[in-house]
Amino acid sequence: MSNPTRPLEGITVISLEHAIAAPFCTRQLADQGARVIKVERPSAGDFARGYDERVRGLSSHFVWTNRSKESLTLDLKQPGARAVLDRLLDEADVLVQNLAPGAAARMGLSFEALHERLPSLIVCDISGYGEGGPYQDKKAYDLLIQSESGFLSVTGTAEERAKAGCSIADISAGMYAYSSILAALLQRGRTGKGSRIDVSMLESMVEWMGFPMYYAFEGAAPPVRAGAAHATIYPYGPFPAGDGGTVMLGLQNEREWAVFCERVLQEPALAQDERFASNSRRVQNRAALRERIVASFAGLSVPQIIERLEEARIANASVNEMKDVWEHGQLKARERWREIGSPAGTLPALIPPATNSSYEHAMGAVPALGEHTDGILAELGLDTAAVAELRAAGAV
Repeated sequence: MSNPTRPLEGITVISLEHAIAAPFCTRQLADQGARVIKVERPSAGDFARGYDERVRGLSSHFVWTNRSKESLTLDLKQPGARAVLDRLLDEADVLVQNLAPGAAARMGLSFEALHERLPSLIVCDISGYGEGGPYQDKKAYDLLIQSESGFLSVTGTAEERAKAGCSIADISAGMYAYSSILAALLQRGRTGKGSRIDVSMLESMVEWMGFPMYYAFEGAAPPVRAGAAHATIYPYGPFPAGDGGTVMLGLQNEREWAVFCERVLQEPALAQDERFASNSRRVQNRAALRERIVASFAGLSVPQIIERLEEARIANASVNEMKDVWEHGQLKARERWREIGSPAGTLPALIPPATNSSYEHAMGAVPALGEHTDGILAELGLDTAAVAELRAAGAV
């Protein structure tokens, strides 16, 4: 590679984080070369460590969002621990926190409290509802924000709402925090000054809800809950094959509809049926059209249907389970997996999706609780006796 230096090398991030939103943000900063020091409570640590034991005794959520970080245990209620944090912040570029509403401010860790002493420090606060407003102090978890943002109203079947199968409210907030920190670092490069970033999980999810919100503009009917099918485009979704399998397919325009009728269903006249002559009509008459498609597919296996779809250049996909994704041929062919260390030994990890030709992402180990505490304290100049005193007080 022409330049192996990662873009965030030399940037130090201190994170008071738990669960998913902030850890997902800071893991991406670590992927780009930042040094991320994760401050955890002694004995317990980030409570996401205890969500499950599915990865050889480790939590699936924790393994996913915490590689390439250093774990430092501090009980910030102890004066000695707070002094350690202050010394870390003296040399830091970014502070990220998603503690309970108001907790960071009560500890004197708000941007306003820190800015005069540390004018170049960027402070990123991630919360459920953001600062101000009647919901400021309301507790927020991923499922609750999926509900509050209206996501559940358009997801699931006509009979029952369904949550997303992964933590999309946390993920959306983590992504906006990550990109906003990158922007703040660029801004600081021009002004020399740090800034405050306020990321709301609710606002992050409402941004993602832009299509259904505008679809329901000024009191119009919202998109229907359509299961795995598309709410406003048809045919677009899963269809059963004659061998008991399922094919996922999607049409985007009238040209594809005509080709689908001719080459896949082998019923070219269907394209002229007035009930199906436009996307809006196909949506209105989806039950009748589904019946025709299912009848056509009943005599075909999944491979046969996919062969017809491919020949017609109609978009399609396999309906994969998790085991299928681990073995996905495209990911293997593009060599997207790497091995990382962890307290449970070597584990596979996916390279970040956006690769860069000039450097490789950091793919460091998942840290054990407090694994880097002694090393970080030594960097700060604390001798063995001082560290022992902190341990005896329960500060680290």
